[in-house]
Amino acid sequence: MTEFLGQIVDFVNSTNVPQQFREVDFKGLFTNTWFLVPFIAFICYNLYKQAVDTLVLTGLGFGLWLFSGSRYMEGLVVDGTLQLGKVLPVAGVFIGAIAIAVYFLFMRSD
Repeated sequence: MTEFLGQIVDFVNSTNVPQQFREVDFKGLFTNTWFLVPFIAFICYNLYKQAVDTLVLTGLGFGLWLFSGSRYMEGLVVDGTLQLGKVLPVAGVFIGAIAIAVYFLFMRSD
């Protein structure tokens, strides 16, 4: 199993996907009409269908994406050393996000 997961990690690293995520131009993305028009259509469609679960999970995904690219996350590892004082708040944010996702996916009934 470890060998299989190692191959997947090697494949993802060889495609430079993590580097592409780190170098996303947020301002350019949200001013690009090829992204913005389908995104607004997606939001409007979910508002029309009253799909609160989908809207919350979409917002949660974008929020985590923005948080993972913030300056706070950049300072988590300094010179190859993990800053232990910053681990607990980061873990809290992601545990909170998991709790919200579990609530909307499994516990909330319409």
